[in-house]
Amino acid sequence: ERLRVMAEEGTEVPRTFVGSLRDYQVEGFRFLAARARAGMGAILADDMGLGKTIQALALLLDRMERGPQLVVAPTSVLYNWEMEASRFAPTLRVIRLDENERDETLKSIGKGDVLLASYGVLTRSADVLQKRTFATVLFDEAHALKNATTKRARAAKSLHREATVLLTGTPVENHLAELHSIMDVAIPGLLGTRKAFD
Repeated sequence: ERLRVMAEEGTEVPRTFVGSLRDYQVEGFRFLAARARAGMGAILADDMGLGKTIQALALLLDRMERGPQLVVAPTSVLYNWEMEASRFAPTLRVIRLDENERDETLKSIGKGDVLLASYGVLTRSADVLQKRTFATVLFDEAHALKNATTKRARAAKSLHREATVLLTGTPVENHLAELHSIMDVAIPGLLGTRKAFD
């Protein structure tokens, strides 16, 4: 019921977003925003090159007043996140999480701040990251969470957040159990237990 109401309300792309989104990207942004407002997770599984990052940046702008936000991504794309944020969402303050200064960083972040962390840093810093509640936690290349038994997947599920967004062009690489794993990060329990799903 919450989701139906939120979807009917609609959401405009924030005025602070620099540039313009194509129609399908606006639709993607509204999908993410409605689910976030309803307190539910979402998976955006667009093909590569269709602009998942900028749809997600519009969402981060939309939610910036709710508190600090976290983006977890492979190390290889963290620079891309910094560049895209500076171009399309310059009002966000993007901070890369340095393991040597993580305690100080986590104490100082607030509204408008987006913390960037690699999956490796997430795994090694899960105990510290669990001490904060994030307005939004976004997992890029989320097929990295396809194996529910890994420390990485367990760390992802342990974070305290209001909204969860997963971006991936490959929600299922090899078998359906991978879908269960990433859905269990996005919306825990929606697909039931792993045994029941199998």
